[in-house]
Amino acid sequence: MKLKEVSILLLLTAAAFGISGYHPGVEDAEIYLPGIKKILNPALYPFGGEFFESHARMTLFPNLIAASVRWSHLSLDTAMLLWHLFSIFLVLLACWQLASLLFEELAACWAAVALVAALLTIPVAGTALYIMDEYLNPRSFALFATLFALAETIKRRYWPAAIWIVLAALIHPLMAVFGASLAAVVILLRDLGGVGIVPSESRPGSAVAAAAFLLPLGLSLRNPSPAYREIIQMRPYFFILRWQWYEWLGIIMPLVLLWWFARLAREHKMPRLTLLCRALIFYGVVYFALALVMTIPPQLLALVRYQPMRAFQLLYVILFLTIGGFLGKWLLRDQAWRWIVLFAPLCAGMFYAQQRLFPATPHIEWPGRAPQNEWLQAFAWIRANTPTDAVFALDPNHMALPGEDQHGFRGLAERSMLADAVKDSGALTMFPDLPLAEHWEQQMKAQQGWEHFQAADFERLHRDWGVTWVVLDQPNVTGLACPYSNATLRICRVE
Repeated sequence: MKLKEVSILLLLTAAAFGISGYHPGVEDAEIYLPGIKKILNPALYPFGGEFFESHARMTLFPNLIAASVRWSHLSLDTAMLLWHLFSIFLVLLACWQLASLLFEELAACWAAVALVAALLTIPVAGTALYIMDEYLNPRSFALFATLFALAETIKRRYWPAAIWIVLAALIHPLMAVFGASLAAVVILLRDLGGVGIVPSESRPGSAVAAAAFLLPLGLSLRNPSPAYREIIQMRPYFFILRWQWYEWLGIIMPLVLLWWFARLAREHKMPRLTLLCRALIFYGVVYFALALVMTIPPQLLALVRYQPMRAFQLLYVILFLTIGGFLGKWLLRDQAWRWIVLFAPLCAGMFYAQQRLFPATPHIEWPGRAPQNEWLQAFAWIRANTPTDAVFALDPNHMALPGEDQHGFRGLAERSMLADAVKDSGALTMFPDLPLAEHWEQQMKAQQGWEHFQAADFERLHRDWGVTWVVLDQPNVTGLACPYSNATLRICRVE
């Protein structure tokens, strides 16, 4: 790449970062961040580690981040910020590579990348996913790797494509399956003559491609436990028939747009884009059908955890890449005022949505800056002033409380805790063969009625579960020694 292109990508990376914000300890970071910290300090999390270690064992992501901290001697917070910025840059670089294959005009390529950069945190239908999260996440690494794999597939460079898929699988196995599936459809449509515009001189890799697309069908059908069955029903986004009408629109409209784009591309003699749009339609319809099949028969409940509709994350990226490319090709061109009219309100809207999502937290949580959120202030005090082997209890729904802004306790306070109702229940849904559901259910029963707990209830948690500290958001509890308090919370010993 030329220096000018790298410079523009760096500017778009900074713009995307500024629009989406940065919150390193929220949402799924509560699963991945403790895994990294456990590698760096094995003394952490002597209790309850199974709720995040089961994920950590399936990916090299925590090992990669922990190794980078050791090699660079940077703080973990700084290293995570740099990795997050690097992952945004790599996703946009992959989008640039793909756009350059699909569009000839320079304006079209940059408009394609700019639109994706502006929409990184747009929801993907009803999957509970964004294109990219506002924190460091293995899905981001898998995304850029699968986009590079797709670009290599379009260029008929199958060995490099396979290497990118393997790298994605080492970081996020499920997202790698989705990427392999889309690459497989591209190969099948082209090498079997399914597009009708690309000659089928040879058919290399078609059998392998078919096998890759069928990978999700070979997953376990083992009958899960009653506890697991009850818990998985708490995640409505796993079940496509429970989606809202606007979430269904997020399935249908992209497929309709891709059909239209395939016609436009064919009319304007853009064979690669025609091929990719048709491949995406087939890919999207098949995963939509799989989602329906897995949702309806109760015998297939064990497969629901694979969430086939998350395949639409990749579809959304390429959809917006295509929309941006067409806008740049026919509308924006080299007219600066048109770019401003389109992107200024779009970026402002995405920025405002992110501000509303985390209203009690700064838009960018810079490393080393004192936290302004009162929950994060309490977590920081815990990290600095309580024993490493302390076991905490706090409201099991704390991540959903107003003002908490979805921050995870384990990852930020660096202490063990009884299972929570928000994130731990989601983490265990991926592992029906482990006794996690039963462990979670027992700990939820022990915390039932938390809002009415008094000193005797906390003493019971100490006796039954080894709880030594509690984080209280109710003001009427007496009889405990509380060395820290702020306007919202108290941190108390249980003796």
